[in-house]
Amino acid sequence: MRKLASIILFLVLVSNSFGQSKNSPLQISHLTGDFYVYKTFHDYNGTMISANATYLVTNKGVILFDAPWDQTQFQPLLDTIKARHHKEVIMLFGTHSHDDRAGGFDFYRKKGIKTYSIQLTDDILKSKKEPRAEFIIPNDKFFTVGQYTFEVYYPGKGHAPDNIVVWFEKEKVLYGACFIKSADAKDLGYLGDADVKEWKKSIEKVQMKFKNPKYIITGHEDWKNTESLNHTLKLVDEYLAQKSSEKK
Repeated sequence: MRKLASIILFLVLVSNSFGQSKNSPLQISHLTGDFYVYKTFHDYNGTMISANATYLVTNKGVILFDAPWDQTQFQPLLDTIKARHHKEVIMLFGTHSHDDRAGGFDFYRKKGIKTYSIQLTDDILKSKKEPRAEFIIPNDKFFTVGQYTFEVYYPGKGHAPDNIVVWFEKEKVLYGACFIKSADAKDLGYLGDADVKEWKKSIEKVQMKFKNPKYIITGHEDWKNTESLNHTLKLVDEYLAQKSSEKK
């Protein structure tokens, strides 16, 4: 009887973890192979905004690319990954200093997970007296973890002064985070730390460096349309044209 009760409890927990509705605070979608996109939500000025992030399952453990925006989902994400893949999270890369990316550094570091950022991100977090990553990496660096190799690349200023992207050459997966706007985006969104003129140059660098991506993961909204990088450049051009006309 106890065994039966335990099985039922396990099934309930698994159902709660994977039976995701559009109202679930943590939503996980399979991308391709061992790649997954997860979505969390945050109340921003009275509106619930979604944030996309990615994790990769390797034979050495799971790598997170950015933490949940919703702090209440820090532990549930770990629990869900463990239940689903039977592996521990071993690394976390923060793609820039904003809360929807680097907000989990302290929590995950205390869990024994290695946390990474570039020096620019570390400098910003230090100046704000916010938790920082344990390890500082160069602006352009290759990593091999288990069976996967990927490149962390800083293209220059854009959405934030320190935004990086992650490229998987073999799989043609580009994780752009907030540097890349969704193809559904109507504008560039939050520009409090942005440098739009440099953003244009930075986008062009990414387009030249990482050819023909099959998947592009954006920081917010829908990520399934691979025109998102081109759309971001279009939004940047429109913004700069508008600002130029206002000066005349």
